[in-house]
Amino acid sequence: MQDKKPFKAGFVAIIGRPNVGKSTLVNTLVGQKVSIVTSRPQTTRNRIQGIVNQPDAQIVLIDTPGLHQTRSALGRQMAQEIAQALEGIDILCAMVDASDRIGHEDREALGRARGFTGPAILLLNKIDRMPKEKLLPLIAECSKLRDWKEIIPISALKADGVKDLLKVIVDNLPPGEPFFPVDQFTDQPERFLAGEIVREKAMAATNQEVPHAIASLVDSYEESPALIRISVSLFVEAEGQKGILIGKHGETLKKIGTSARLELEKLLGTKVFLETHVKTQPGWRNNPAMVRQLDWRNQLEALSDVLQGSDVGPVGDDDSGESSSSEE
Repeated sequence: MQDKKPFKAGFVAIIGRPNVGKSTLVNTLVGQKVSIVTSRPQTTRNRIQGIVNQPDAQIVLIDTPGLHQTRSALGRQMAQEIAQALEGIDILCAMVDASDRIGHEDREALGRARGFTGPAILLLNKIDRMPKEKLLPLIAECSKLRDWKEIIPISALKADGVKDLLKVIVDNLPPGEPFFPVDQFTDQPERFLAGEIVREKAMAATNQEVPHAIASLVDSYEESPALIRISVSLFVEAEGQKGILIGKHGETLKKIGTSARLELEKLLGTKVFLETHVKTQPGWRNNPAMVRQLDWRNQLEALSDVLQGSDVGPVGDDDSGESSSSEE
């Protein structure tokens, strides 16, 4: 009788430059939306864990902010998120865009991989956008950078190559018990994910500098058997950005709210009443207190303090400017 294989469990961090496809890959592997995705660089601001449960393994994926050079408080926080994500992991996946040239930010990510002593996997993403004859020379070039456990061409968007990636990850995980319940797909509270989805829709509805100046905070999240009531504040840095986000007669904000509500109802499996407000917080990206508050872990601590009777209030002005409610 053949011995039963031991259950495996471990943490896998995915690093790479902004907009390379890390969040798309995490969502594809998990089979659920755990990270928001836009065409804008630097969409992911916190490290986010997505959980893949298989009969013989549990893979805890860590989606990280894109590696980039910045001096803002937000940028420093994102760099800290990346550093913390690399602590105690079992496998490192470095991702590059195979359809684009390898640039400085890619080399920074690959440099992090060279300093990792465990199994490292190189992911060549977006192979659906490149001629196949260019793939082998790229693999040969990347093979010189370090001794990769595997180099795997993938399309995170179309799920090409993800089965091969899962097999390599499971093969290299250590034996161990699950870290999370087998029906859990993320460590994020639904409250935080709701705020992120609203931010995703707001980023998609605006352009130029406005998307990068948007932050979201959930003011309230009230659950009942038939309805979830959610109030979200969207922060921008200037009055002009506020006007763009609200739109003429509030139409842009209404579209953002409706789009976010429909996705939340699908995700949460229940009716949602969503209220959105727009507030101006000048220079929030350089405000360490505001940046810390955007981390959902700090938000949970603040909520705990409130429940224990502490006086904790949000950072930002009290003028919501304009609000929109979405319910059908």
